[in-house]
Amino acid sequence: MILVTGGAGFIGSNLVAGLTGAGLGPVAVCDMFGHDAKWKNLAKHPVHEVVDPTELPLFLDQSGTSIEAVFHMGAISATTETDVDLIMRTNLTLSQSLWRFCIDADCPFIYASSAATYGDGSQGFTDDNDAAALAALRPLNPYGWSKKLFDDYTITEAAAGSAPPFWAGLKFFNVYGPNEYHKGGQRSVAHQLFEQIRDTGQVKLFKSHHPDYEDGGQLRDFVHVDDCVKLMLWLLRDRPESGVYNCGTGKARSFKDLALATFAAMGKEAKIDFIDTPEAIRRHYQYFTEADMTRVRGAGYDANVMSLEDGIAGYVKDFLATDDPYR
Repeated sequence: MILVTGGAGFIGSNLVAGLTGAGLGPVAVCDMFGHDAKWKNLAKHPVHEVVDPTELPLFLDQSGTSIEAVFHMGAISATTETDVDLIMRTNLTLSQSLWRFCIDADCPFIYASSAATYGDGSQGFTDDNDAAALAALRPLNPYGWSKKLFDDYTITEAAAGSAPPFWAGLKFFNVYGPNEYHKGGQRSVAHQLFEQIRDTGQVKLFKSHHPDYEDGGQLRDFVHVDDCVKLMLWLLRDRPESGVYNCGTGKARSFKDLALATFAAMGKEAKIDFIDTPEAIRRHYQYFTEADMTRVRGAGYDANVMSLEDGIAGYVKDFLATDDPYR
């Protein structure tokens, strides 16, 4: 059995689709569904068991050695969450418990870290696993801090000889794709631009307040969720050197590029209105993020990644513009 925590969420549900589509499993999902349509993220895939997060310790105790791998995607992922105690319980304490379970069960452990650990990017975006390099990172919010703390924990524990037989943390960059609809304001910019074009025929992008960037020229590493799943399945199958790895395309693209790709996918004329970046976020606004993919490529990962244009075209035409946008 393969356990996916956060398996009804955005990346988690796409991972479940990838695992079951590859004939791996059976798959058990640990997540909360609430009262919205989040359940539809899983409705098309065979799920062996659904575990309420409050029942996870009992499930792990009863399942024991029948669990052959754990993908830990569950987290408080909102960068705007201010309940730090909740973030610590969910993103750090639970993660440490699963780490120890995988040691005892002798099974692989693959978890979601985040590019938010890099903070403002002044230290670069290289997934250096050296303890000193990790210590130098300064996340900008409690979410990023919690992910950094667990990265620090895994590196320290592994160095002391206390680690699962294989483990990997993935620093996800700007992920977009199907099944993100429950995320509200935390949805990808790609989805938000699609809705703006659909509803108004135009998009609003932030003006640049930096002399080196044109309006809409702020850069991000936009990565399709399918490429994230592809990397995770490779990690499970090939099991290279354990450690923390970036998960992006390795090529930053502008918000203007993203908008133009969305207009093109929708068959619409591009109409972009540039607005001032709000004063509240202007001082710390990031103008550039880009995953350094050298380390994972050096570990043997050689799969191609989708271009922004191909990824957005598929997202729009196969999901967002259809009557059933769920994978």
